[in-house]
Amino acid sequence: MSSSPRQLRVVAMGGGTGLSTLLRGLKRYVSAPGSSPSSQSGTRPSASDRDVPCLIRRLSAIVTVTDDGGSSGRLREELNMLPPGDVRNCMVALSEDEQLLSQLFQYRFTQGDLQGHNFGNLFVAALLGITGDFAEAVQLSSQILAIRGRIYPSTTANATLTARMDDGSIVEGETNITASRKTIVELMLTPADAQPLPQTLNAIASADLITLGPGSLYTSLITNLLVHGIPEAMAASNATRVFICNLMTQANESLGLTASQHIEKIFNHAGHKIFDYALINTAPILPATLAQYAREGQMPIEPDLDRIRALGVQPITGNFVHEGEVLRHDYDRAAQAALNLAMGIASV
Repeated sequence: MSSSPRQLRVVAMGGGTGLSTLLRGLKRYVSAPGSSPSSQSGTRPSASDRDVPCLIRRLSAIVTVTDDGGSSGRLREELNMLPPGDVRNCMVALSEDEQLLSQLFQYRFTQGDLQGHNFGNLFVAALLGITGDFAEAVQLSSQILAIRGRIYPSTTANATLTARMDDGSIVEGETNITASRKTIVELMLTPADAQPLPQTLNAIASADLITLGPGSLYTSLITNLLVHGIPEAMAASNATRVFICNLMTQANESLGLTASQHIEKIFNHAGHKIFDYALINTAPILPATLAQYAREGQMPIEPDLDRIRALGVQPITGNFVHEGEVLRHDYDRAAQAALNLAMGIASV
C-alpha cells in the first residue's frame, strides 16, 4: 500500500492581485476551518474540494504593506495605520465563502465621506482601533472570517518605498513610483531597518515550500525583500523555494525584461540566491489578448531558460495561463506545480 503524501508548511509571499490569485489555488489543499482530517491524506468536507488531498498543514501569506494610494492611502494618512488593501485581498482569497465575502469586502462606497473606501479596509481599520496593533487586527479579522491560513504583513513599520531611476532621480512613494515613466534601477525602503514580525521569520524558517510571485516586480515582490531579515531567512531556509514568474511585462516596472532578468533584479535586491525553481509560462496567449496588452507596451515575458539555469535556478515550463477579462495565472496549475516540486513529484 502506497504511503500518504506528507503535509507541507507553505509560505506564499507577494502582494497585489498576484498573491491573492495564488492563494486561491493553495487554499484548496488546506483543511477547512473546524474540520479535522483523520489522516494526512484526509479531504475537506466542501463539495468543490471533496477529492483534493489536504497537502498543506499550515499556509502563511506574507503581504507587502507599502501601498499609499486609493482607500488604503487615505486610511494610512488619516489614521496613521498600515495600508490594508493587499491584506484585504488575501483575506478574501483565503475565505471559506469567497463569493459572498468578496462582494462585501470589496464593496466600495460611492458617496458621502466614505466615498472611495472599501468596506474590507474599514473593517481592518476598526479592529486596529480596538486592538491598537495592526498585526493583531489582521489575525482577528482572519479568525472572524475563518480563513484557511495565516496572514502576516511583511513589516509593521510605517515604511515608504523610494526608487532610484535610470536618470539618477529619486522618486518617493509607491503611487509615484508606479506612475513614473522612468526605469527603476534600485528600490529602497524607509526606514531601511524595517523589521518583520517574529512569526514571519518563524514561518520562513520552518517552511517546506516558499513561493514568491506572481506580482509587480518591484512594488509587490521586491518590496518584501527589503524588510530586514526576510531575504536572509529565505537564503538560509531548507525549503523548496519557487519563483512564479509573471505572464507579461508591466508598464513602469518591467518593460523589456526577460524572465532571467526578473530573477536577477530580485537576487540583486535580496543580496542572496533565494530560488531553486522558477515557474515559467510557455503556453501561447490569444492574439486579441496580446493586442490589448500591446497598447500599453506590454508583451509576454521571454522565457530565456538557459540564462535562468545559469543563475542556478531550474526553470519549470508549462501552461499557467488563464484568459478572462484580464490575463491571470491559472491558480490551480500554478499551485499544483509548486506543491509537486516541494513533494519531489515530477515537474509539469
